[in-house]
Amino acid sequence: MKNLENLKILILVENQFEDLELFYPRYRLIEEGAQVVIAGPKGKEMYHSKHQYPCQSDIAFEEVKGKDYAAIFIPGGYAPDKIRTHSKVLELLREFHSQEKVIAFICHAGWVPSSANILKGVKCTSYPNIKDDLIHAGAQWVDEKVVIDRHFISSRKPDDLPYFCSAAIEAIKKKNGAR
Repeated sequence: MKNLENLKILILVENQFEDLELFYPRYRLIEEGAQVVIAGPKGKEMYHSKHQYPCQSDIAFEEVKGKDYAAIFIPGGYAPDKIRTHSKVLELLREFHSQEKVIAFICHAGWVPSSANILKGVKCTSYPNIKDDLIHAGAQWVDEKVVIDRHFISSRKPDDLPYFCSAAIEAIKKKNGAR
């Protein structure tokens, strides 16, 4: 039996996402047996990364029911600046936060939980360019490969992905009683 079998994990997508920060976690989660669902502004829509790699969403943001998912992953790139404008996404993040479900974000993705107003007092990291944004949102920013603070998992950049994915997968296992 795989460690995350029977768990649904949500990954958010929008145009200009960072390729590795979406695909690497997606495949690692699938390897662990999770059912990965890609959510975008529109369901069954093709989105393109910064380098034009395509990723089709499975479901629209508006159709997502937070109760169905064990965790949420937000890749970086320029997509988070667009994703954070969707009130449904901010609502979902607040729901995940209140239920202490794993919220994993990397690079510029810190903009999304920042806009959801859920980072007050949270120790986290990001790409250095958005450090001030996270601090202004009340976060305690540090420059580390991966930061785990309660149910928040954060990393800085694609080079940190091995640490980010391992930490997030372990957190999901722990929260959901998986081995």
